[in-house]
Amino acid sequence: MDLQVDDSLLIKNYISGDEKSLEILINRHNQRISSFIYSKVNDRGITEDIFQDTFIKVIRTLKKGSYSEEGKFLPWVMRIAHNLIIDHFRKNSRMPMYGGADSFNIFSVIGDEKLNVEGQIIKDQIDSDLTLLINELPEDQKEVLIMRMYRDMSFKEISENTGVSINTALGRMRYALINLRKIIEENNIILTN
Repeated sequence: MDLQVDDSLLIKNYISGDEKSLEILINRHNQRISSFIYSKVNDRGITEDIFQDTFIKVIRTLKKGSYSEEGKFLPWVMRIAHNLIIDHFRKNSRMPMYGGADSFNIFSVIGDEKLNVEGQIIKDQIDSDLTLLINELPEDQKEVLIMRMYRDMSFKEISENTGVSINTALGRMRYALINLRKIIEENNIILTN
């Protein structure tokens, strides 16, 4: 039986009142979600907290009947975990904000060298969702964003590679994030709660 169909069946059963179905879902994806969280926060206790918070949100959404991503349970849970990781760093002020504190930066966790010990970029649904959104950006903004977030280049290196000043590179990055936010809001894409 296809794993995704299996997940959606378990979700239906859980919504219908079968608590055991949720336990099976959690156990099935525990390793993958925990490893993902740990790779970003590098701390077992924080990983445990974020994992629990992730499933509290999952349970609330399922109980409210707001879950509608048929067959995409794992990417959806990973997105919730990803947002909680961002919240964690935002609260602990360990996250760089390119556009000021009020500018939501989806990429900070992906691009932060300290957190990204092995320079690993998220290889899951979040990543492919973002890639599609990045392609909507103007070419100059897309170029800076890709160099910074996916190639881990400093703004000095970006400046040297593109022939623009560091300030221009920073400005393009800021506009790229503002435009991404607009695209997300206009299309009602759920990347955050």
